[in-house]
Amino acid sequence: MQNRIVTLDEFIIRRQKEYTLATGELTGLLRDIGVAAKIINREVNKAGLLNILGAVGNENLHGDTVQKLDLYANEKLIECLKNSGECAGIASEENEDYVPIAPMDEKESKYLVVMDPLDGSSNIDVNVSVGTIFGIYRRKSDPSGPCVLEDFMQKGNELVAAGYVLYGTSTILVYSTGRGVNGFTLDPTIGEFCLSHQDIKIPEQGNSYSVNQGYYLKFDVEMRRYIDHCSDSNFGLRYIGSMVSDIHRILFQGGIFLYPNTRKYPLGKLRLLYECNPLGFIVEQAGGKAINCSLERILDIEPKTLHQRETIAIGSPAMVDEMKEFVERYRV
Repeated sequence: MQNRIVTLDEFIIRRQKEYTLATGELTGLLRDIGVAAKIINREVNKAGLLNILGAVGNENLHGDTVQKLDLYANEKLIECLKNSGECAGIASEENEDYVPIAPMDEKESKYLVVMDPLDGSSNIDVNVSVGTIFGIYRRKSDPSGPCVLEDFMQKGNELVAAGYVLYGTSTILVYSTGRGVNGFTLDPTIGEFCLSHQDIKIPEQGNSYSVNQGYYLKFDVEMRRYIDHCSDSNFGLRYIGSMVSDIHRILFQGGIFLYPNTRKYPLGKLRLLYECNPLGFIVEQAGGKAINCSLERILDIEPKTLHQRETIAIGSPAMVDEMKEFVERYRV
């Protein structure tokens, strides 16, 4: 039982001592992300008042309508990640190319950040929860020079940390550095993220599934058979349309999240670097599983491009295994 308040900063610093390679850089990065999350949370909560709701009128390179708050969140995260000088470069869903960061005071930056600044941002107009997804890698190139594209082409199993921030009825930051998953809820009265969910474990089995069933007829036959099975088993259909929100619910209540390929998106629609890998890392650290519809472990997929698309089935291990059996049984 929690006897006293433990802030995010205190928790990160305490955990830093557990790693022989930790020298403070990763700690600084996680704190920078926490600061950015507080700023974004403030703007999400008053978006309507500031006239930054809605779309800016153009699409990003993925064909998604760019929301005004997407751009704001992207700018704030980049700005905060530049503060400490620990980040050598950033790859964002909102930027076509990666953003190299010049070294500060001749400091050698050893880390890179990949991020989806505001997942589910089209839901803001109707006051549905949105979130920020992030992953942190150790760079491969010489830290005395600028980062390169190859630094970002790392598998999810090479992540040194990942997490998400959910801006909902309360704002919660969930992250892992490879030793379990912990959640921190923002206390607005003191302006601090405080430890609220320690050592999160996903249930082995759930009784709900999350998929955009409106695309049912556009899914492959094996996926349709598995969805039929979920319906026949009286599993509840729970789909928010914001991946962070759906995964957050599954993390605590169990279940499975599906985003299969369709005729329009034969390779899948979610981004491997910005969404699948960080959330796959979190779910696996909590005891769950994450695979694609070709039955490959998400974290073992080698990225070829910054904005590579992927399919995903993620959640309670028993349900992911069951989905895998259906694919093997019905795949043409």
